[in-house]
Amino acid sequence: MRTSNPALKADTFAGYVGVEQAMTLDGTVNKSGLLLLLLVMAAGWSWRVFITQGVEATAPYLWGGALGGFAVALVTVFKKEWSAVTAPLYALLEGLCLGGLSAFFEAQFPGIVIQAVALTFGTLFALLMAYKSGLIRATENFKLGVVAATGGIMLIYLATIALGFFGMQVPYIHESGVIGIGFSLFVVVIAALNLVLDFDFIEQGAAHGAPKYMEWYAAFGLMVTLIWLYLEMLRLLSKLRSRR
Repeated sequence: MRTSNPALKADTFAGYVGVEQAMTLDGTVNKSGLLLLLLVMAAGWSWRVFITQGVEATAPYLWGGALGGFAVALVTVFKKEWSAVTAPLYALLEGLCLGGLSAFFEAQFPGIVIQAVALTFGTLFALLMAYKSGLIRATENFKLGVVAATGGIMLIYLATIALGFFGMQVPYIHESGVIGIGFSLFVVVIAALNLVLDFDFIEQGAAHGAPKYMEWYAAFGLMVTLIWLYLEMLRLLSKLRSRR
């Protein structure tokens, strides 16, 4: 099984056949819904701070949530059996971060957040329906292409961060020109296709009889991809709005 999601590696579900308390699809769906609810609640708190105190007041929530979420994500990846605790904590921290980050975008482009949320969930449900109906199949070639494209995007982002320390940036792709918008469109498509890989990976995990706590871990992995898709939607919409 291939997936470009760092939280769901190829050997995640290996060696779990015959576990008494086994992972199920329904259990994973329920836990994914709970993580999403926690994320939205935490984001709502940051958003309330934005409404009542202004966008600057959300900075501690943004950075605290981002750094804390990253740390908890690392713990979750290396200690999967802790995911029943770490996955909800990750959702809360990332919710604080996303609420603060969304406030910064909303302050610059009013209405952009509701558009990004609608597009993200619309994409999620459309791809889920396409996957369940068999319209999109996670073949080996499909997986290989998505993994390769995701790896290339991550390398570009790492290069952007590294160059940023020296006051430089990768030209064009982070701007609101045609190339920048085209790049963001490409990244949104790849982020969305990663959801298909996650659906397939979770389904395979349930089929292999992974232990019950892997429902939390699988839900966490899906949340990682969904957050990435939302962030890329924000970036794309902000570039489009900048051209007006």
